[in-house]
Amino acid sequence: MHVGILVYENAEVLDFSGPFEVFATAARFDEKFRPSLISEEGGAVKARAGFTVVSQYSIADHPPIDVLLVPGGVHLPQLSRPKVIDWIAEQARSVPIVASVCTGTFLLAKAGLLDGLTVTTHWNHITGLQEMFPKLKVEADRVYVDNGSRVTSAGISAGIDMSLHLVHRLGGAELAQKTARVMEYNWRQDIASSPCPAKACHTNLS
Repeated sequence: MHVGILVYENAEVLDFSGPFEVFATAARFDEKFRPSLISEEGGAVKARAGFTVVSQYSIADHPPIDVLLVPGGVHLPQLSRPKVIDWIAEQARSVPIVASVCTGTFLLAKAGLLDGLTVTTHWNHITGLQEMFPKLKVEADRVYVDNGSRVTSAGISAGIDMSLHLVHRLGGAELAQKTARVMEYNWRQDIASSPCPAKACHTNLS
């Protein structure tokens, strides 16, 4: 099961590295999970704060994807990259699950994948997402929202919870629990409907 994780310039590091760690850890117990990093051109990509990663594939040469995960970060420039947005839309025609972390929800929305759905994103971008894409029902204080073929999560660390949820969904509860334990991560299966821990500090960031 190929989990393709998009990376791009100034992507938030934990948005993609957290899910990658989840699926790579799950693969220790179930080899069907195969995470990889995919970028527009392939090769090295400079993520947030200069953190450089090397993607295994480009959007033109990757193997078939079973789960596509789109991270957030400095997302607005990506909305003006039709090659990337068109690729996301094209993949969604055949990929069973397309997921986003944080402001990656903006990219999925731009690709036309979320109209009419309940979604979430980083708490600081709830209003902006709703205003930019009024056909979405954007909910705050959700760690993730699972719509079946479309799954969105709140900000940064919430991508780990969402990824563990996907491991649970695709590989079972025991595998998800083993994965969380190896990661020493306190994961709860019911966390999707729990208030986001950031609620107490919801303020606009400058």
